[in-house]
Amino acid sequence: MNLFELSLKLNGFPITEAKRALEDIKDIPENKFEEYVIRSRQDILFYHLNNNPFYKKFIADRNTVEWSQIPVMQKSDLQKPLKERLSHGFSEKKVYVNKTSGSSGHPFIFAKDRYCHALTWAEILDRFGWFGIDFHSSYQARFYGIPLDTIGYKKERFKDWLGKRYRFPIFDLSEAKLGQFLEHFRSKKFDHINGYTSSIVLFAKFLKSKNITLTDVCPTLKYCIVTSEMLYPDDKKLMENIFGVPVINEYGASELDLIAFTNAEGQFVLNSETLFVEIVDENDQPVPHGTQGRIVITSLYNKAHPMIRYDIGDTGSIEPGSGFKDPVLRELVGRTNDVALLPGGKTVPGLTFYYVTKSVIEDDGNVKEFVIEQADLDRFKIRYVSDRELTANETETIKNALYTYLENDLKLEFERKDILDRSKRGKLKQFTSLL
Repeated sequence: MNLFELSLKLNGFPITEAKRALEDIKDIPENKFEEYVIRSRQDILFYHLNNNPFYKKFIADRNTVEWSQIPVMQKSDLQKPLKERLSHGFSEKKVYVNKTSGSSGHPFIFAKDRYCHALTWAEILDRFGWFGIDFHSSYQARFYGIPLDTIGYKKERFKDWLGKRYRFPIFDLSEAKLGQFLEHFRSKKFDHINGYTSSIVLFAKFLKSKNITLTDVCPTLKYCIVTSEMLYPDDKKLMENIFGVPVINEYGASELDLIAFTNAEGQFVLNSETLFVEIVDENDQPVPHGTQGRIVITSLYNKAHPMIRYDIGDTGSIEPGSGFKDPVLRELVGRTNDVALLPGGKTVPGLTFYYVTKSVIEDDGNVKEFVIEQADLDRFKIRYVSDRELTANETETIKNALYTYLENDLKLEFERKDILDRSKRGKLKQFTSLL
């Protein structure tokens, strides 16, 4: 057992048992996997109905016979003291406790029982293992945020040491700092990159401006794994060209588990072992595979806290033809609550602004990254980091593109920044509505 897994075991997380259980689940044949999923989701439902007063009150007298009639949990439903949401037999000292990032606008503290949290790590270790990445021997270049208080900082650095990682704090992504990152790649034998998409894309753009291929500098590098933020096809292509390695997409949620992971064939495979993932319509009813809707997830093993038909706040669709075992996430669109309201009465996904602007604003490599903020029904501000200020012609081109796709007479303001504000965890929110 390596240091990382030993640390989990010493902290009360039964990783050995969890890894063994995961292998047993994976061995279930495809023709019996639907039975496994249906039985597991019913087991966790009945467990919380019998052992969790919060969930019993949440269900009230609603129908629990038909799975599609079970009410969907919203994040706002969970914004109450954790001790009121724990199942009988669990206390805050006997569970894994953490807090969501709050990127949805509804941050809350959540809990997992120790076995469930060990299963989360078993799933992560398994998926990384698809590409021969071992937490004991594979050296990771980690692009993540880090606590700035002394105790939190030292704790994360120690966890990085256990997990064989070198962390690049991403709150300062100036050109000078990115140059320092590059020097670490020259001197360290990194096996893979892992971290927030926007930060790694910015590093790729920096390397491109210097005409550097990363594997020429760090020939031990094999993969790049991005997580926590949207991965756009053109950004994936850029990173693969500049880094010289394949890019793997990871989709997860701290309150749940790893949700989807790119396999060797490039498919975005959903975690069907410890989660049940549904796509539902505005009436919370499952939609056919291939149809876009809200992503709703059930944690099959969390006995400490109910996560049953939980609306994660994202939209997407499942590939037609997917079965219960190894279903494929066809598309991941973005946050359901990131919407823009337009003067003409239309409501559009906020990322539409980002998509359209991105298609124009990054053509010549001048703009490194940008975010969009809606200040009023007809007023939007684009904050950007660039080598030089956008010209009048360039801003006019962006305006015309948005008029074409969305609505005329929108007021657009452009503000050039040296650096963009990120969340406390280092994430970059690409669209924000202040309405």
